Amino acid sequence: MFRPAVKRTPTTSALAILELIFHAAVRNVRKSHGNAVVGLLMAMTQSVLMVAIMVFMFDILGMRSSAVRGDFVLYIMSGVFNFSTHSKALSAVSKSDGPTSAMMKHSPMNTIVAIGAAALGSLYLQTLSALCILFFYHTLWTPITIHDPVGVAGMYLMSWASGIGVGMLFKAATPWQPELFGILTSIYARANMIFSGKMFLANATPTYILSMYTWNPLFHTIDQTRGYMFENYHPHYSSLSYPIMMTFIFIVLGLMGENFTKRHASASWSAGR
Repeated sequence: MFRPAVKRTPTTSALAILELIFHAAVRNVRKSHGNAVVGLLMAMTQSVLMVAIMVFMFDILGMRSSAVRGDFVLYIMSGVFNFSTHSKALSAVSKSDGPTSAMMKHSPMNTIVAIGAAALGSLYLQTLSALCILFFYHTLWTPITIHDPVGVAGMYLMSWASGIGVGMLFKAATPWQPELFGILTSIYARANMIFSGKMFLANATPTYILSMYTWNPLFHTIDQTRGYMFENYHPHYSSLSYPIMMTFIFIVLGLMGENFTKRHASASWSAGR
């Protein structure tokens, strides 16, 4: 209303949207904790605790022999980091600002920018946390070797992207029935603790058990990550194309659902609840 009308080319419009997503992502990261260092330490602590718990469980249950040949802690990290970035992206996107949020009253802001900012903020925290943990493990504990770092990074980003896709589905559906879809989001996140496959090696698991896991895109990205990470492991029961295809489908359906929900959204939806 109070801004002069400026003619923009498609390139400048795209750059303006990217700049807006960046600033909104910074806001999301700072919203979790005012001190950036403390926020990073909290993210690192969560990942370190998960790795430590899984190492302890494998030792207690005597399952070290079922792991891949190579660094055992790195094997655990390959599952934990992918699981964490998937879960955090899902949570951040599903809880991002909706069409009735106060932020949407500002002209350049929209739900797509909110989703992009939430996803980017979660990726930043999880990636920085994973890199710090790997650095300290490499320098203070034992040197590590990753067979194909580019492939590992690609699968890590695919885990993040699949979390965005699933999160967009839950975000689009939640305003219609917040209690139900809030519970379903929690159930999915808890189920991934088991059905992500981060606690076992797919090649060493019987096929009748694998049938309960192959529906999950995160299972495929974790198993493919281990194939890129370790020279002696070659995935036979996971696919690279499946998580890509499912992520594309999830994002398209999420965008369609978000557009439909936005056109029917009302600030009084939750008045009777």
